[in-house]
Amino acid sequence: MTRTGILFFTAFSLVFGSPWVFAQSDADELFMEEVLVTARKREETLQDVPFSVSALTERQMQERGMMNLEDVSRNVASFSVQNLGPGQSQVAIRGASAGQIVRDQPGVKEQVGVYLDESVISLSLFTPDLDLYDMARVEVLRGPQGTLFGSGSLSGTVRYITNQPDETESSYGFEAGLNTIDNGGTGWTIKGYLNSPMGDNAASRLTFWYDDIPGYIDSHQPGGGMNEDYNDGSRYGGRFAIKLNTKENLTVTPRLVFQNVDMNGWNRTDTFNILANPYTTSRPQVNIGEDENFTQFDEPFTDEFFLADLTIAYDFENGLTLTSITSFTDRDILVVRDATALTASITGGSIGLGEDVYTLDAPLDDFTKVEGWTQELRIGGGSETFAWVAGVFYSSFDRHYGQNLLVPGFEDLTGIPTAGFIAPKDGLFWSDLMYNFDQLALFGEATWAVGDALDITAGVRYYDFDESRVQSFDGIFADPGTTLGDTDADGFAPRIMADYHLNDDMSINAQISKGFRLGGINDPLNVPLCTPEDLVTFGGRENWDDEELWNYEIGFKSTIMGGRGTFNVAAFYQDIKDLQATVTAGSCSSRVVFNVPEAHSAGLEMELAIQQTERFDWALTASIIDAELDSTVTSTDSSGNTTVVGGIQEGNRLATVPEFQAAAAATYSWPTGGEWEGYVTGLLQYVGDRYTQIGDQAEGFGTVPLYAFDPNNIGGPYTQDFFVFDPLMDDYTVGNVRIGMRNEMWDLSFYVNNFTDERAELALDQERGTLARVGYLTNQPRTFGVLARYDF
Repeated sequence: MTRTGILFFTAFSLVFGSPWVFAQSDADELFMEEVLVTARKREETLQDVPFSVSALTERQMQERGMMNLEDVSRNVASFSVQNLGPGQSQVAIRGASAGQIVRDQPGVKEQVGVYLDESVISLSLFTPDLDLYDMARVEVLRGPQGTLFGSGSLSGTVRYITNQPDETESSYGFEAGLNTIDNGGTGWTIKGYLNSPMGDNAASRLTFWYDDIPGYIDSHQPGGGMNEDYNDGSRYGGRFAIKLNTKENLTVTPRLVFQNVDMNGWNRTDTFNILANPYTTSRPQVNIGEDENFTQFDEPFTDEFFLADLTIAYDFENGLTLTSITSFTDRDILVVRDATALTASITGGSIGLGEDVYTLDAPLDDFTKVEGWTQELRIGGGSETFAWVAGVFYSSFDRHYGQNLLVPGFEDLTGIPTAGFIAPKDGLFWSDLMYNFDQLALFGEATWAVGDALDITAGVRYYDFDESRVQSFDGIFADPGTTLGDTDADGFAPRIMADYHLNDDMSINAQISKGFRLGGINDPLNVPLCTPEDLVTFGGRENWDDEELWNYEIGFKSTIMGGRGTFNVAAFYQDIKDLQATVTAGSCSSRVVFNVPEAHSAGLEMELAIQQTERFDWALTASIIDAELDSTVTSTDSSGNTTVVGGIQEGNRLATVPEFQAAAAATYSWPTGGEWEGYVTGLLQYVGDRYTQIGDQAEGFGTVPLYAFDPNNIGGPYTQDFFVFDPLMDDYTVGNVRIGMRNEMWDLSFYVNNFTDERAELALDQERGTLARVGYLTNQPRTFGVLARYDF
């Protein structure tokens, strides 16, 4: 039976009854905890939202040992987060993904909007991976959410919902733990919160966290040494909020949030490196094993995130609520890569300079600084038969990006002048880019109760974007100069939904909605590095157009087993116009965004949660997605030969998204005497095979002719003519288990994460289009830990 058939069979059995699933217990009076969400900017139960939404509660995240957004994604159908290195990730919902966004593409916008409560925090590639401690829940809204959440919500929205200050009672808590990685390092964590009432009408809440993150990648060094567990680091931060009820109907909540991430290396395992491989005969042979790579120095990553926001809500006597959300964001990010292999492929492999030159340390520094303001003002109200919300949103962000390749000693050894109009001596590549993004939007949505069983919702968002950029490039690897550019877009993003209640426990919903993503301006190619063929293929593409998505879906929601379970399923089809596909520009060591005229994503998603007995609950999520290109993009050279560009060929898969994904979780508890109970939680997660970029499906990709990229033979003679790797990343299964004891205040547990010690390929990582290095980002090996949690 196919996976689709299995999913439909399971859905039918669960809804209409199956004795092997629903063995009745003596706990018929049990009810599942009702989860409240704000997916439509008003509070309602998860089951009442008339479209596909998931919400993982604080207790679920704690029991399942979730630490970050990547952990969340494996527990939510049709939601994926591709790990692209420390602090870097690619978020996708329902298969609408153009593939990996790379560090040097600051103009590419996100396809999924991410919010902390009401404040926008998403940033393409660098969406902050916030600690989940003291989070009330994480909401995942599937399908375009542009009507109410405009920023980047082409295919969906993710919302971190924090616990708010509570003026009714004092409370505090902490957690502390130790963990050790099999054949890796040892780390520890400490976190806490304090909620303090300030009289009858005010309260404050302080939350802090510190994670000492162990490493598990060993890095080979020149001369045969090893830098063990080099990808260790730390993550620490805090939140402080004050809630003021200055009048009976006025609430003011100012808040400060910060998080710093400091990592010393990458979770990358190398498959091939031009400076360290088993095929060379002129250099020391290096066999790079599991959880190993080759570097000449540390590759630090730092991310300083700061958010200040102010939420003001005023309740009018007639039932209307006026809400204002003002936020200021400041980010400072530095990514350092060891680009010695990349530089060696040019200075040694292409130019033919000596070993004393091409082995010089070549750190590539990428820095990003972002500052921005957002302001939303909305008003909402209504009755049981008619509810509505309308508002205005404005944002203005400045993003400063630069990439510097400083190779000390290069000019003295070669006599080649390197200093330019912005590049200093030994600066082989230098860039400085300034962006300004402005957005103005008007939005509104209303729900009508048509009779007792049917609700109709209609909404629309008008958006107006403006982007301007000043870019300067310098250095012998670049095409020096300064250029100006700008782009803009405006339009409407509508949504219409219908929700029909078959009875008190079952409903059918359907919707048609539009998502959008602003276009942008491509960086110029690094012309001195490009072959003539690559200049023809990738040159002359200054801009890319807006991306547009139309979503069609139908869903079924049900409360089952007399309130002890929920079962939700949805089927969708998404028609994508002008998909913004990132293509690696071959030998140019550049990235270019191409518009793919037609693409689609279609699928089925299912979520089931059961409180089987008073002491046993379990959950299952699964999704099947067919996401493919429906167009081919070609290029014609001067001889009239036509080739497919970067794997953009009809029938190829969209990148980063598995065709099948599933997760199962269960918790069983038992009394141990007194107020204590024992419990055990198991979690099994399956992720299907994926590609990192659309271009990974290009004909011949994965086969690298060694002599072709090394014409000056810096590593040869080689023991073989070709190096072969598989760009299709294998499927993988990860299991976690936790056993512990708890009462109303304490929770003491021992856990094993990734107990099968699965090695997953999370993303393909390459330099100079596989000419210099090929590797994969990988997951954390088997990890043992103990955790103590206290809440009072």
